[in-house]
Amino acid sequence: LHNSGLVADLPMLEDTGAVGVGLFRTELQFMIASRLPRLQEQVDLYSEAMRLAGDRPIVFRLLDIGGDKVVPYLRSMAEENPAMGYRSIRLGLDRPGLLRTQVRALLLAARGRPLKILVPMVTETFEFQQTKLVIRRELERLKRSGEPLPVQLELGAMVEVPSLLFELDQLLPEADFVSIGSNDLVQFLTAADRANPRVSASYDPIALPRLRAIKLVVDAARRYGVPITMCGELAGRPIEALALMSIGMTRLSMGPASIGPIKELVLNLELEPIKRSVAAAMSDGSEGVPIRGLLEDWVDRQNLPV
Repeated sequence: LHNSGLVADLPMLEDTGAVGVGLFRTELQFMIASRLPRLQEQVDLYSEAMRLAGDRPIVFRLLDIGGDKVVPYLRSMAEENPAMGYRSIRLGLDRPGLLRTQVRALLLAARGRPLKILVPMVTETFEFQQTKLVIRRELERLKRSGEPLPVQLELGAMVEVPSLLFELDQLLPEADFVSIGSNDLVQFLTAADRANPRVSASYDPIALPRLRAIKLVVDAARRYGVPITMCGELAGRPIEALALMSIGMTRLSMGPASIGPIKELVLNLELEPIKRSVAAAMSDGSEGVPIRGLLEDWVDRQNLPV
């Protein structure tokens, strides 16, 4: 699957052979504009993205601004740590006009096609339920006005805030699918700003504590029969992708340039012995086992292209 945020990326779906777009970052339209994009401008963008995706699925992530994604025409107070402040779905629920307009644009753009909407930065299940309520109200509004509706609407939650790891039993029955945002999840789990190399480089994202957290989500999604995708940067790196596959992650979304190398890895891979080896390393009493070193050893043993 592709990660994307520009329609210019989408023709590459044919070249890479990706099965769809696992993450379309809608905020890029807002970040490059000099003013807030109007309803029709958003409709046009989403319609074009769907046209270029063709029959392939495309997941639209709701506006994820704040932190390192600055939109100058939306006023906000200066924050000591904006990555952990007024951003993403918090901002959307606090400014319902902004959220409703984007949801309305997505529903209008679908026009009889299936639509997948992903809610970013969910901190607790209640926020996801509130967002679902906004979407339902917009759907009812369009029904009353006789507008064409999506033939199917799926709503997903992004798992990237650690508190959500303790609400998976509440969240998963509410969600049609989930996606893990590894960039923020690792940042928050390690208390290390991903934009600060002095600390972020000190933490291996597939070391035991982080990999165990990701596996919690993978295992819970399997129990509830909810599709799960990794759409953070980890999915596009060979050793990290191997770690994800070894704990049961089967859907990976990444930048277009990473798809070829990861496909080549998968085609040459014998996964089962690696899964058993990683499971043993993650079991109780295996503290300190270097997962990365373990996987690098398997890469050598299987002569894998990385």
